[in-house]
Amino acid sequence: MGVEEVYKPKHNPWIIAVTVTLATIMEVLDTSIANVALPHIAGSLGASEDQSTWVITSYLVANAIILPIGAYLGSIVGRKKFYMTCVAIFGASSLLCGLAPSLPMLLFFRVVQGLGGGGLQPSEQSILADTFPPAKRGQAFAVYGLAVVTAPIVGPTLGGWITDNYDWRWIFFINIPIAVLSLFLTHRLVEDTPRIKKEVEAAKRGGFRVDLIGFGLVALTFGTLEVVLDKGQEDDWFGSNFIVAFTVLAVVGLIALVAWELREAKGANRPILDLGLFTSRNFSTSFLMMFAFGFTLYATTVLLPQLLQTLMGYTAELSGFAMSSGGLATIMCMPIVGILISKLDGRYLILFGFTSMVLALYYMTSLDLQMSFAYAAKLRFLQSIGLAFLFVPINTLIYVGVSPSKNNDVSGLANLARNIGGSAGTSFFTTVLARHQQVHQQYLVQHVSGGNAAYLQRAGLLTRHLLAGGTDLTDAQRKAILVIYQSVQTQASVLSYIDVLEFLAIICACMVPLVFLLKRPPRGAADTVH
Repeated sequence: MGVEEVYKPKHNPWIIAVTVTLATIMEVLDTSIANVALPHIAGSLGASEDQSTWVITSYLVANAIILPIGAYLGSIVGRKKFYMTCVAIFGASSLLCGLAPSLPMLLFFRVVQGLGGGGLQPSEQSILADTFPPAKRGQAFAVYGLAVVTAPIVGPTLGGWITDNYDWRWIFFINIPIAVLSLFLTHRLVEDTPRIKKEVEAAKRGGFRVDLIGFGLVALTFGTLEVVLDKGQEDDWFGSNFIVAFTVLAVVGLIALVAWELREAKGANRPILDLGLFTSRNFSTSFLMMFAFGFTLYATTVLLPQLLQTLMGYTAELSGFAMSSGGLATIMCMPIVGILISKLDGRYLILFGFTSMVLALYYMTSLDLQMSFAYAAKLRFLQSIGLAFLFVPINTLIYVGVSPSKNNDVSGLANLARNIGGSAGTSFFTTVLARHQQVHQQYLVQHVSGGNAAYLQRAGLLTRHLLAGGTDLTDAQRKAILVIYQSVQTQASVLSYIDVLEFLAIICACMVPLVFLLKRPPRGAADTVH
């Protein structure tokens, strides 16, 4: 039995779990909290709304670049030191974002903030993986998962409330006390394992060579990919030379990155990305499932609030309250999942999670504009049950068959899958919504003609109603047609939202057979799960 297998933290592991979850809440919130504040930011800094969207994109690009290389950097300077540096960068850049006098300065500080935030999640997850024995790892990930799943739901609501009642700058200032507390607790409680200390010492003695080419290829690949996902629909996808150029760069960068990292792995140097992990069936399957999890989580998190606000007239705060039922479902289910994962085969939990998601998404297609607040909350509650049953078991099984020395690499790639999946899900939602809305509108308009009895009856009723209110005949007929056209647009929008839900249900259904590709470690074989 090696050193790693007998390692035990000096402090209570649950206190360590709460400590790293603090920074998780702070970082995941910042991926979504600024969305609703963009009009206020644009107005305050004298920028257009299109320009202000770079506040989101700049953060996501920087985040995507640092996520996959966090394990590499941690092995050079030590995981604890790297983690604390990321927390400090995130806190300091949050202060500077709140004080930014212009949009270019805000974008620069958001890039810095994204670099700091990108290093947090992989470090946090690998700290939990090393702190807890395999038998209790699922319960630890349940605590961590509460923040990961709930924060994107709470973010837009909290951002809207702060912006409406105070000032958009406070969406950044609220990070500062959390960062300070996280730094204090991390310094006192978290420690590097003997294995990590040996890695750092070996790197110092061996004159560790920083792979600058690998760094550049990671930045090129994931930075351009994030720009494509975030700006694709806005710029009409491949109708834009900008998107085409960035897509080509992302593809070329990915091919070059894979070739370079495989070359580095054959030599004596440590590759930035350990692509050898994909030879593990459990890892590669779990990686794909984590992508689908992020895809569905972020797509549905954007879908329901947008429908409630744009088509049903809800305020950001009220739609947030409807979404909070999803957070309630997560809070209720995560502890249960954490207990079940140590007693049941994790594959059954994943099977239940994806099946539950399929049924909930299909049930959500029954939505219409006459639904009540309670019904909307119910839809989100049912859908979030499945999410809770996915995060913990996927994150637990992804480590099966992997050496403990690669925990950092596993964490970095797992978080990359979820974040890129989230960006792809959001992009998918906006694209399908816009494109299918046009398709449905064209179809519905065909039935709004002089030869359609229902249309003539509706137009006649509206015209007579307007005439009774004192409007002259010409204006009454024109306004009646306008009301019907607006109704057609609304119905086309509802149908396109339903299309998105149907596509998401199909994606989740495709994940169900993959569950049978996963391997479960033998019961009681704690030392062999790696």
